[in-house]
Amino acid sequence: MDFKELISIAGYGIESIGVLVIIAGTVMSSFRFLTKYRNQPEGSAYSDFRRQLGRSIIVGLEFLIAGDIIRTVIVAGTLENVTILGLIILIRTFLSFTLHLEVEGHWPWERLPPAETGNE
Repeated sequence: MDFKELISIAGYGIESIGVLVIIAGTVMSSFRFLTKYRNQPEGSAYSDFRRQLGRSIIVGLEFLIAGDIIRTVIVAGTLENVTILGLIILIRTFLSFTLHLEVEGHWPWERLPPAETGNE
C-alpha cells in the first residue's frame, strides 16, 4: 500500500466519522425528544431537539470537510478537483454558519454578554 492509498483511506475514514456523528446525533436527539416531550412545556422539547440535532449536523459537517480536504489535496491535487473541493467547502461552510445561526441565535463570530451565554 502506497502513501496516497493510505491518505485516501484516512480521508474516507474521517468522512465516515462525520456521517456516523450525524446519524448518532439524529438518533440521540430523536430519542431525547421522544422521552422529554411528555415532561416539558409545549415547544420546549422541540427547541431542544432542533438545537441538539443542529449541533450534531455542524460537527458532522466539520468531519466531512476535513475528509474532503485530505482526499482531494493529497490524493488528487488537480486544479479541477481543487476547484470542486473549494465549492464543496463553500457550500458546507454556508450550511454550518446558517445552522449555527438557527441553533444558537447568533453568528459564530458574535460575542454575547455573559448573562446571555449562561457563563456568569
